[in-house]
Amino acid sequence: MIERRDLLIGGACFAAVGLGAALRPSRRLSLLGVAKLGPLIPRRVGRWQAGNTAELIVPQIPGSLADRLYSETVAQIYEPIDGAGPAIMLLMAYGATQSDLLQLHRPESCYPALGFALEERHFTNLSLPADDPIPAVALTATTSTRTEDIVYWTRLGEYLPRTAAEQRLARFRTALNGVVADGVLVRASLLRNRDGPAQFKVLAGFLTDLVKAMPAADRKVLVGTSRAKRMYQG
Repeated sequence: MIERRDLLIGGACFAAVGLGAALRPSRRLSLLGVAKLGPLIPRRVGRWQAGNTAELIVPQIPGSLADRLYSETVAQIYEPIDGAGPAIMLLMAYGATQSDLLQLHRPESCYPALGFALEERHFTNLSLPADDPIPAVALTATTSTRTEDIVYWTRLGEYLPRTAAEQRLARFRTALNGVVADGVLVRASLLRNRDGPAQFKVLAGFLTDLVKAMPAADRKVLVGTSRAKRMYQG
């Protein structure tokens, strides 16, 4: 059984500071708008069902770095409906403003900071209709007592950067257009025995089902406007 502390161990991942001179955009791009992220996330995702309790909100300390970086952080445990297979931990962080000083923090940075070793990392594509996959990252983080497989992606404005360098380029491009964009990190993970096979395929299937389970009008919050539109048409 996954404990709340297991789910929220990634909470410390939602904090980072960038350096550099910032351009001064005059317009904002928000794909979430005035809505809240939590209510948009479906409780039934493929063969998984969210727990009986309401979604867990990762606590933020007023005035802390995480509080300044993220407008909303949401976490939820999904159990397989048939009882077969592992539970999946879903963590999302939404920031209304992505700039050089305020930016999404990637698991490759936060897990080592928490004492994990990264034993595997590779790029993957999450299949969606209309042959328009989500560019994602798969990695395994371990300690002496814990092995966690992770698949995640990030959206910054209309871009889906897969690396820190791509993320910086996406910020630069939006700033050149006079825009400061919102951003979201979508991350699914599960615990497994250290000697067992990696479960990236399971996590990829869950995340694909997650996007498909959302109302068409809301999918852009996770995958961007054009990809969501093509998905609907497909």
